[in-house]
Amino acid sequence: MNIQPESNPTNKNIVLIITTVASFFMTFMGSAINIALPRIGTEFDMDVITLGWVSTAYMLASAALLVPFGRIADMKGRRKIFILGNIIFFLGSILSAISLSGVMLLIARAVQGIGGSAIFATSVAILTSAFPMEERGKVLGINTASVYLGLSLGPVLGGLLTQYTGWKSIFLISSITTVVVTIGAFWKLRGEAVETRSDKFDLTGSVIYILALVLTMYGVSQLPDIPAFWFIGSGFVATALFFWWETRTQYPLINMGMFRNNRGYTFSNLAALVNYSGTWAIAFLLSLYLQYIKGFDPRMAGIILITSPVVQAIFSPLFGRLSDRVEPRILASVGMAVTALGIGLLSFVSQDTTIAFIITSLVIVGFGFALFSSPNTNAIMSSADRQFYGVASATLATMRQLGMMVSMGIVWVVFAIVIGRVEITPEYHEAFIRSSRIIFLISALLCASAISFSLTRGKIHPNTDRMSVRDSNNQNNQRMQGERGQK
Repeated sequence: MNIQPESNPTNKNIVLIITTVASFFMTFMGSAINIALPRIGTEFDMDVITLGWVSTAYMLASAALLVPFGRIADMKGRRKIFILGNIIFFLGSILSAISLSGVMLLIARAVQGIGGSAIFATSVAILTSAFPMEERGKVLGINTASVYLGLSLGPVLGGLLTQYTGWKSIFLISSITTVVVTIGAFWKLRGEAVETRSDKFDLTGSVIYILALVLTMYGVSQLPDIPAFWFIGSGFVATALFFWWETRTQYPLINMGMFRNNRGYTFSNLAALVNYSGTWAIAFLLSLYLQYIKGFDPRMAGIILITSPVVQAIFSPLFGRLSDRVEPRILASVGMAVTALGIGLLSFVSQDTTIAFIITSLVIVGFGFALFSSPNTNAIMSSADRQFYGVASATLATMRQLGMMVSMGIVWVVFAIVIGRVEITPEYHEAFIRSSRIIFLISALLCASAISFSLTRGKIHPNTDRMSVRDSNNQNNQRMQGERGQK
């Protein structure tokens, strides 16, 4: 395996700015669209299940391509893939802005997802490569804060844009900012990380991987209909085939040793998966609740929903920096417990619930998520070897996207059983509230269950422990090199 060292970037703080701005607008897009969903549903006459696909089409396309893009980035250069992702995301944003039907919008959102997968697969890897380990928690905390700042401003600005200029203006704003990020990346990202240039791309494994994810995630979206189980079953078969292939090919898409021999890496990713499975649907449900049940306009609903992301943005850098000195598993486990408490409070929501109660619950969720996310990201990236930063970043993003899909899958199943495929009109308000309470309860239990994954991951600190993990990874990689017969 030929590992080419990454050239020093012009200024590592410029790298931080560019990747942070990109992360901000990726999440801004998602949260801004959530607040616009009722208007989109009205314009294109979508029922509540189909409306959920406005978010899901993006997540499905993104999740399926994250790891392949991460692997290509490690081989061909992360800067190139990062820029390519921004260009594709720009095209998807323009197509979304000019959509004339619900079908066209869903296709455009899928194009956005393809671009987003390339950006998510490389941004954290680029950032991790640019900074030394002792600064990693700090900068990952800043990057995480930008994600939550995007979530914070998304509902507010998205609500204002939706109310005064229409929901399509959200995509126009996104396309403009993507152009700015692309120009900045061309201009300032001088260093090019190419860690595994001599490797070959695992095309067969990538096709199987994409097929497994699409079948499984599409099946989840169709629950509880009978065909859904055929899709999910086929997805599981494809997943088993993928693992079989990856253990036998010379140049695997994913180095399985990263999971088999690295407990911290494995359980940190599992914790991320379960955490997002329990938290992603909160904004979707409360957006509908505040507008349909409470009668708020998009602007006011956005102001209320800003609570949790603002708390996340404030505390993420602090907890990221703290994770450079305190065991990430301790911080993340406490954060998971706090998140479960906040979501558990939301399971008592009713038509008469006060806004103060909603805001208090969101503050608790935001604090818990900040306490979990930055330390968990630090643990994942610190457990991975440099030549696999792209795959590690992409795997983390895949866990996030899969978790989001599982979260929305829970919503679909509960809605399909309790409400059915209907628009949320006044006669269905009671059923909607009952469904939301069930979903919040399930989500709280998921977050509580993830505490065990978080605690089981093992230690990252002190330095001797961290080095032993990395030395173990290096030994595994050297063994793989020997098997390949490369110098």
